[in-house]
Amino acid sequence: MRVLVVDGIAPEGPAYLRERGFQVDELIKPSPDTLHARLPDYDALITRSGTAVTPDLLKHAPRLRIVGRAGVGVDNIDVDACSRRGIVVVNAPYGNVVSAAEHTVGVLLALVRRIPEAHGSLKALTWDRSIYGAELFRKTVGVVGLGKVGSRVAARLRAFETELLVYDPYVAEARAREVGARLIDFETLLRESDVITFHVPLTEETTNMVAARELGLMKRGVRLVNCARGGVIHEADLLVALESGHVAGAAIDVWSEEPPQSERLRRLVAHPRVVVTPHLGANSGEAQVNVALDVARQLVAFRDGDLVEYAVNIPVGDSAVLAELKPFIGLADRLGRFCVQLDPEHLASVEVAVAGAVAQTDPELLARAVLAGLLGPVMAGPVNLVNAHLVARERGVDVRVSREGETHGYNSLVTVTTQTREGRKIIAGTVFDGQPRIVRLRDLNIEFTPEGHILVLSYEDRPGMVGRIGTTLGNLGINIASMHVGRRSKRGRAIVVLILDEELTPSQVGGVARAVEADFARFIRLT
Repeated sequence: MRVLVVDGIAPEGPAYLRERGFQVDELIKPSPDTLHARLPDYDALITRSGTAVTPDLLKHAPRLRIVGRAGVGVDNIDVDACSRRGIVVVNAPYGNVVSAAEHTVGVLLALVRRIPEAHGSLKALTWDRSIYGAELFRKTVGVVGLGKVGSRVAARLRAFETELLVYDPYVAEARAREVGARLIDFETLLRESDVITFHVPLTEETTNMVAARELGLMKRGVRLVNCARGGVIHEADLLVALESGHVAGAAIDVWSEEPPQSERLRRLVAHPRVVVTPHLGANSGEAQVNVALDVARQLVAFRDGDLVEYAVNIPVGDSAVLAELKPFIGLADRLGRFCVQLDPEHLASVEVAVAGAVAQTDPELLARAVLAGLLGPVMAGPVNLVNAHLVARERGVDVRVSREGETHGYNSLVTVTTQTREGRKIIAGTVFDGQPRIVRLRDLNIEFTPEGHILVLSYEDRPGMVGRIGTTLGNLGINIASMHVGRRSKRGRAIVVLILDEELTPSQVGGVARAVEADFARFIRLT
């Protein structure tokens, strides 16, 4: 697997990949033309924030299968464009959270104690002890966003004996209590806080979440900290509030324009009551090693067919759940591939139902695996867990996902029902000892391992049929590895599944079908 690194990352990341057989090339800060010329040769791309992964870039990367962002956000990656191409996008959401939290506390202390001002004064050889700061002790600090970074900032601020308020519409009160905070609504936090620090991603919901109106609700003399994303605070309105004295000061690490170029941002950077850093929240040596290794590990998992833990365009749970779910994802994919070869007519709808223990997890990932198996063989481009639903929608396939109570005696069961011009078909499977097993085909119970070369026959059962099958295949030099029969009654309709050592040609399949007067015969490859 060939990997191109286009922004500088810690050398431990590329070294980890090379030790595991990857070919890794590094192209630091290339021009667009140079990058476009190199991209066609690579399967994977690793970037930080310096390279934008756009639809135009993707046009030059026909082999690209995975993009890794060595950092928390994916602001510079068009995730939707990648998803349409079936390209997995991964990031490193935990590698730099401690660094970001510590940087937040650091600039907050610099702000309230006026450390940069004192530093500059003494550097100019002026001994000025009239520079008075403020204490955090017993101040009310509002934390907006109690995620990976916000929760760590809150935990550190407890040591200053502050009163902590939290606004986060996606966490429970119990989570706020764990960090010693009180969960409240946004406007109350704005009105009651002496210091407010922001830890939210940049989304439609959070863009300019603090503008003139919100600034007006705050206490006079409030201090603001933004080490999250530029654009969360409306910078022009903040500048007005600083110049009026309503906001006593701000500490800013992130900007809506990086580096700041506009006159408005230059004035904000230069403001005497603003502590500034050039997006350094993740820039500790430890954090850079962590994110580089986190992305590298995910590329290895992707190559080895494992689920990547931090994919942003695949719905994945925690690592323990993923480990339990992995064999069922393999089963779901095989059920889909079996279905499409059993009935290759145009697919109108598919229903994926899960029951038993596996139904306690999110069935969405299993549904995606079924769709990838169903649609992959009939599509020119890749179909995988990333783009399976999108491809299904584009082909007009109605997809339904459900949980069922009936397991038909199995601990877990995945049932796939498809509708084509040939009618409604049902196939169900489970996992035994980590291996996928099909346990139902059409309306008959039949158990076999879906792998290798499989011949499926349907005929009226009567004496001598098995012998005819064996003789016909023997004359063709084809060995039967195993044979499985499903039927409701003696001498009734039967489905026979034969696992073969070799492949059959269409004419050979026809010969076996004629030997037993089969009304249905299909050869399936699950290699």
